[in-house]
Amino acid sequence: MWPGSSGSVPAMAAVRVILAEDDVLLREGLASLLERSGFHVLGQVGNGLELLALARKEAPELVVVDIRMPPTQTTEGLEAAREIRRELPETGILVLSAHADVEHAMELLAGGRGIGYLLKSRVNDVAEFVDTLERIAKGGSVVDPALVQELVTARRRNDPLAVLSARERDVLALMAEGRSNAGLARRLWITEGTVEKHVRSILSKLSLPETDDDHRRVLAVLTFLEAR
Repeated sequence: MWPGSSGSVPAMAAVRVILAEDDVLLREGLASLLERSGFHVLGQVGNGLELLALARKEAPELVVVDIRMPPTQTTEGLEAAREIRRELPETGILVLSAHADVEHAMELLAGGRGIGYLLKSRVNDVAEFVDTLERIAKGGSVVDPALVQELVTARRRNDPLAVLSARERDVLALMAEGRSNAGLARRLWITEGTVEKHVRSILSKLSLPETDDDHRRVLAVLTFLEAR
């Protein structure tokens, strides 16, 4: 049932991850879930300072951190994530939050590849949570669908997305969730070829610079988030 639980994934191939969460029960539950799903949990910590110390020591491939941690319960986790991104740019980071915060999500995505922002309620869907972690560890950027929906329904006077068709907006919204072309095709019940055409049209209409496709997709997502 659990990815990697059959023992078919070699230990050396397991993604090395650190958990930072001050809620001990949630932290232990996440650690157990990840170990059963084929990840290698290097350690668990309860505050930002401990996270930084352990990350510097272990250089993990992935960090899962609560946005609010002691001592002030404000943005200690986010600040630790920023520092880890500066010092260990190859480490993927998933920030967990109890509430959707557009500003923080946009700031995280601007940090480049291997970044995710997820509501804690999403952890209840085990398969989706594990898939999110795997995508971030591979360099993907993931935004919680609830936050994406909030942005889709928002209105702004000067909307840079006005040039997009309704279908292209749907495609861009799913891109913002970090979905691949294959995932987009399955969700929208269209072929991957059609998805590729929509993506090319979106990148062209948004006048994004001609760089590698992955980076242009991130820029498209940032444009989408800023147009809330």
